[in-house]
Amino acid sequence: MKLKSTLAHIFHMTEATWARHANPWSVWTRYLCLPFFVLAIWSWDWIGAYALIPIGLTVLWTWYNPRAFPPPKTTNHWASKAVLGERIWLSHPKPSLPRHHTRAIMVLNILTMAGFIICLYGLYARHVWCSVFGLAITMLGKSWFLDRMVWLHQDLRATKEKYKNWER
Repeated sequence: MKLKSTLAHIFHMTEATWARHANPWSVWTRYLCLPFFVLAIWSWDWIGAYALIPIGLTVLWTWYNPRAFPPPKTTNHWASKAVLGERIWLSHPKPSLPRHHTRAIMVLNILTMAGFIICLYGLYARHVWCSVFGLAITMLGKSWFLDRMVWLHQDLRATKEKYKNWER
């Protein structure tokens, strides 16, 4: 899980940034980053080196997205709870998390990574269906992961006051 902590550090996820990222608009527009990134890479075939523009814009949006929207008025949304759960997942000591969550999350991370590798291979080999299939598996894994984060949030929000304080 060092990778997730490193990514959170790269994205500079402060308390204020997490609060803003809990906005459903942030979640759903960020959810589209990977499909747009795949499309941007495919655009190289159509527009050549100009594809660096949509690739760069997608990377920039991926970084900026958690800061782009105001904190939500309420976190009583599936997408907001997914962010709160992910925040718990990143900050809570793993050995003390419920085993049914850690096992499922590990399987979902493997599924998501397998889909991502298939997608990358499809992009490299220029196989459209391989790219689309890998992207679909990745998005399915990510969606299921986010749903598990909602469940994790629901299970652990009562265990620590700070988790409850993240809610609005």
